[in-house]
Amino acid sequence: MIDMAMLSETQTRGDLARLLHTAVELSGRNRCEIARDTHIHKDALRRTLAGERSPSVGEALRILASAGMAPHAQLLLFLGAGGDLTTRWLQTDIANFFEELIGELPGALERVLGNQVHDVKPRWAKGTAHRVARLLADHIDELERKDAQLGDSHGIGVGGRHG
Repeated sequence: MIDMAMLSETQTRGDLARLLHTAVELSGRNRCEIARDTHIHKDALRRTLAGERSPSVGEALRILASAGMAPHAQLLLFLGAGGDLTTRWLQTDIANFFEELIGELPGALERVLGNQVHDVKPRWAKGTAHRVARLLADHIDELERKDAQLGDSHGIGVGGRHG
């Protein structure tokens, strides 16, 4: 069940303001540059970052992009997971991964599932998310094992010649 208090305008505006403010701060760019790039008046940007004004979706995307973030991923994370996780993921590879994943997923589902796309049940989402995360973790472990093997075999060869 969705907690409607978490969806209040005040709560949402404050969470989004914290996300956008943190993004701008992490970018290292000054607010005048961000305002100019996003075509938002500097006072409107200041009020948005302070949580006094709600940005449009386009404004939020432009602020995130101008700050060097993965804008679609950050906004989708904000809508789906809330402000805390989204803020923690700013300027990380996982945010960029999520941006690419979300961009590719609808088309991949249509290509792979074809007509079965209409048979997908919402109740499968949680299990699918955990399965994808496990698959990704296994893939990372495999790459690390291969890197270690390459490093060991390279190190033995070099050490044998020079040792």
